Amino acid sequence: MLSERKKAILQAIVENYIRDAEPVGSRKIAKQADIPFSPATIRNEMSDLEEMGFLVQPHASAGRIPSQKGYRYYVDHMMQPQEIKAEELENIRVLFQKHYLEFDQAIRQTAHILSELTHYTVIVLGPEIFQTQLRYLQIIPLEGRKAVAILVTDTGKVENRLVDIPESVSTEQIERLVQMVNERLRGTTIAELQAKLFTEFADAMKRNLTHYEEIQRLISQLLIPKQEDRLILEGKSQILTQPEFRDVDKVRNLLELLDEDEKVIRLFHGKGKGVLVRIGKENNHESIEDCSIVSATYEAGNNAVGTIGILGPVRMDYSRVMGILKIISLELSDVFSRFYKSG
Repeated sequence: MLSERKKAILQAIVENYIRDAEPVGSRKIAKQADIPFSPATIRNEMSDLEEMGFLVQPHASAGRIPSQKGYRYYVDHMMQPQEIKAEELENIRVLFQKHYLEFDQAIRQTAHILSELTHYTVIVLGPEIFQTQLRYLQIIPLEGRKAVAILVTDTGKVENRLVDIPESVSTEQIERLVQMVNERLRGTTIAELQAKLFTEFADAMKRNLTHYEEIQRLISQLLIPKQEDRLILEGKSQILTQPEFRDVDKVRNLLELLDEDEKVIRLFHGKGKGVLVRIGKENNHESIEDCSIVSATYEAGNNAVGTIGILGPVRMDYSRVMGILKIISLELSDVFSRFYKSG
């Protein structure tokens, strides 16, 4: 346990560093009205906090900055979600009072609002990405080489796609493909489909079907969800405005990760409901070990749940982000509730 004095000094350092992105010295802390300690006392406590792993001294003559352990302690034991300004709250509610005809309209609007408010990168996952499972696939031939593919999920959602059947692929091959999909992929979640299509199911197609490459391209078109059904990413360039990301290699690795939908989706898989904060290495991915993700779930009707994530530097303004995210997730849940009632 930290003493009350250590807690006060740690909190002051975290909040100063979040605001200024500069190492914090003892004299700066001593000037704060709510810190009634001398610079010498503060220096001693800062040394102790560093030994305990809560602070880091980037240079010998510099002040201290919070470690990832320090941020975690701050989020868990000190911080309270910030109240949103009345003007911001009113602007949010006005935007969410609009009539949205499609789910992805509401999701895109949410991502845009959050990126504008926080100046961080926003990731919104559609409500069915982890829960919905494939029930069955049907392909109905039309004239020429056209066909309608009917995809049905366990939630009752039916999606029709018009596809071109390659000249080299026979009707018998298509029938066999549909049979294999319904036998081997039934019950697979939408989030897992792509991984299976390019692993064990790909091996099965090679063994049982001719013209494998043409068929794999076809099945990928049919079963991999459309981008707007899976995730929306807004404000990717916002991360470049943060001083932590002046390192070209660091930025390149991060942007490469954000370009790969499946990897982004897996960052949120199985993380549970409610508001969650994952700091730095807690994200278990090398490309974002200098980032934090604050996420919240929203109710999307029909027992489906979606996820909103805000990605920023470890030096994120957690209090403001969590306050905004709490309101946004409630407003988005309300949009989906109205959508289902009107439908």
